[in-house]
Amino acid sequence: MFSKSTDKKPSSPANGLPGNDKDAQTTVIAKGTIIEGKFICSENVRLDGTVNGEVRVDKRIVMGEGSAVNGNIFAKDASIKGRIKGDLNVKEALHLMDSAIIEGNISARTMIVDEGARYNGSCKIGETAGAAKASAAS
Repeated sequence: MFSKSTDKKPSSPANGLPGNDKDAQTTVIAKGTIIEGKFICSENVRLDGTVNGEVRVDKRIVMGEGSAVNGNIFAKDASIKGRIKGDLNVKEALHLMDSAIIEGNISARTMIVDEGARYNGSCKIGETAGAAKASAAS
């Protein structure tokens, strides 16, 4: 009657939670919140507010529609619906969703760009692009 199911489906990357890391925590920055200065997080981040400064996320960052970062972003994975004024450096997978606006350079191992997403800057995709940025950031 109270048995545990072992058939867990991975969560969708769009909801801010990774599908393959069951122990990961998510830091939520709510709409209306403004952070001034460098923001560093060792876990996943769901950003619906604004960060004015550099953002470093060891795992996944998900930016909701209406969110903004005015500064460079460094993350392992990213799904973006908001606006970024700065460079976006992703070690693994980047997904620019329909309302994403990037004003800066992009570096990622893989990238998906949905219809409606926009970016203005250079774009380096592939294993060497992600590795070069990761070693430069260290």
